[in-house]
Amino acid sequence: MDSRYRHESLHAAVGQMFRSQGMDDEKADRVTESLLDADMMGHATHGLALIPWYFDAIAASNMTMTGEYAVIAERAGCMTWNGRRLPGAWLIGQAIDKALERIEAQGVVTVSICECHHTGALAVYLPRLTERGLMVILSSAASAASTVAPFGGTRGVLAPNPIAAGIPTDGDPILLDISASITTNNNARQLVRNGGRFPAAWALDAQGNPSDDPAVAVSGGGTLLPIGGLDHGHKGYALGLLVEALTQAMPGYGRADQPTGIVTGVFLQVIDPAAFGGREAFIRQTGWLADACRNNPPRPGVERVRLPGDQAMSRLRTAMRDGVPLARTVVDALLPYAERCGVQFPAAID
Repeated sequence: MDSRYRHESLHAAVGQMFRSQGMDDEKADRVTESLLDADMMGHATHGLALIPWYFDAIAASNMTMTGEYAVIAERAGCMTWNGRRLPGAWLIGQAIDKALERIEAQGVVTVSICECHHTGALAVYLPRLTERGLMVILSSAASAASTVAPFGGTRGVLAPNPIAAGIPTDGDPILLDISASITTNNNARQLVRNGGRFPAAWALDAQGNPSDDPAVAVSGGGTLLPIGGLDHGHKGYALGLLVEALTQAMPGYGRADQPTGIVTGVFLQVIDPAAFGGREAFIRQTGWLADACRNNPPRPGVERVRLPGDQAMSRLRTAMRDGVPLARTVVDALLPYAERCGVQFPAAID
């Protein structure tokens, strides 16, 4: 059962936990924000439940805790960085900062980053740009992970390869955050820990047979299926290849270099509609589209038609007002880490 916790109290406690491990203040704040926002938007698999995993990475010296990224190439509207395995949340925050500095002059700003550490849920970064009337495309790929086979194959080559986009409208933004695979590695691992199974055959075992057992993908030599599954998985496979080109080939470092550990490639592109048909014209079109979808007659059994991001924005507002929902199992797992850091974990408010 979930309990709710004040956002400010959680942010202070978790930030202090990361700082106690040697993480810079700004980096600790950005990582904390990304994890908290994931919980508030309903992406619980990418929220505070990941803190033990982060601490394992810190203990193994797999995450760089201080310092700056290295600039590989730079033009007015294009930047390429080596992230030096610094926290992905901080690196994406830095990329957004740079994009906002240049977007008025350039119209489109693109940042490509190799060798990030974990980025978390991509959706959490989008509202910062959509609230300014800017469109954003953001994708990432874990360069050392190979848990998704190419469609028709049996050996993992790709990662789940998420791609996200934020589209401003005259109301709440449209927020896309999908993976090219039918589910994610985190979801599979969580099901294994809880003794659960996929609702359908979302994986292949090592011999290529369809399976609903997440363990075959996590530790059994199998793979996750791409979006579309056994019938139309060529579509998810194609989307995964697009993400690979953006996040591995574009910065010039990725799978071909055979990296190990937690290492991620990131592609961020910020687009100002004012540089094209104009912001008012853009919002007129996206607002019409949003209304047309939301007002569409629902099919039997569906209460109403939603747009991607509707539920996330509603949950975010509720969490800011009423508190961040956390499962008891998540809190129980965090308490020993808080104690080890000398941090008092906040009490629930309900």
